[in-house]
Amino acid sequence: MGEIFELIMVICFGLSWPLSVYKSAKSRTAKGKSLFFEVFIWTGYVSAIIGKIVTQNLTYVFYFYILNIVMVSIDICLYFRNRRLDALASRKA
Repeated sequence: MGEIFELIMVICFGLSWPLSVYKSAKSRTAKGKSLFFEVFIWTGYVSAIIGKIVTQNLTYVFYFYILNIVMVSIDICLYFRNRRLDALASRKA
């Protein structure tokens, strides 16, 4: 039963990451983004993945953790791209 609630939590978080990646890619700015927040989320997913591996509890929830960490990683990469674009734009202004 606990695994079902864990899955619901991971899916709810997981639905927000594609939207965040889309917004980051489309906006082409790092304004309003928090690298600190995203690194904390990324660290949480890494911890959850390690926990699943250590306890050998590799259920379907594990794969949602993998998918979510990939999305957060993409969003972090876009943050650095957008920060560079912000710096270029401020030099032109």
